[in-house]
Amino acid sequence: MPVELARAKVNLCLHVTGRRDDGMHLLDSIVVFPAMGDVLEAEFGDSLTLKIDGPFGEELDAGADNLVIRAARMLSDRGAALRLRKNLPVASGIGGGSADAAACIRLLSDMWDIDGPSLEELARLGADVPVCMAQAPTRMSGTGEKLVPIPSIPTFWIVLANAGQGVETGAVFGAITSRDNAGLANLPESFPEVSDLFDFLRGQRNDMQVAAIEICPIIADVLSALDNTQNCALSRMSGSGGTCFGLFYNEKGATAAAMDIRENHSDWWVVSAEV
Repeated sequence: MPVELARAKVNLCLHVTGRRDDGMHLLDSIVVFPAMGDVLEAEFGDSLTLKIDGPFGEELDAGADNLVIRAARMLSDRGAALRLRKNLPVASGIGGGSADAAACIRLLSDMWDIDGPSLEELARLGADVPVCMAQAPTRMSGTGEKLVPIPSIPTFWIVLANAGQGVETGAVFGAITSRDNAGLANLPESFPEVSDLFDFLRGQRNDMQVAAIEICPIIADVLSALDNTQNCALSRMSGSGGTCFGLFYNEKGATAAAMDIRENHSDWWVVSAEV
């Protein structure tokens, strides 16, 4: 059975640089894709069906509005039996729905042996769907349509933590007080060491973080929990929240930090993964 991993999308930084006349916000962000996420399986079928299970499966509707179904219909009117194991929290700022849609495009394009949609067509599913197709470090700007690969990012480890309170993206955008902020600092040609990457990221920010904390104060607690672990080089919120991340130099530090947070917050979702 063909299987595709829909990796979580993490915004290591996210600068809000403006807003168009149609209300769409302009962003400048570095995104990475840790080695964990939702899992999508597919089999040939007479009709298109979707079953959802996993830790967060009950929070999703498998009907026609699901992004996986919409992605499949964008490709073809053929049938397929799809099963989504939902391992990522819903409405959590790590691109779960967009990653699932991109995984569906990759999986069914190969299974049906047909060409996938253009990036413009993918963007109709969601602004994050195009960047989720390659699942590789990328500078993402504009409304999400400008994608520049960043091949020079060295391997590191990340801890993702979410306290279980969903955050609505539109509400966070509505609460932002400044929308015409500076974009990212000039990206160096390469990051020879992980410490060079972490130093660069410390000079960047997430312009949605303050507004998200106002709407969902427990995000501040999650950031504090990450900060208080040993060897955390940087903590920040991803996307519009409420998932936060801590950056670590190696697996040992990340694994120990995740274990420490779980012991103190057993009801939180906490994972560590390589990037």
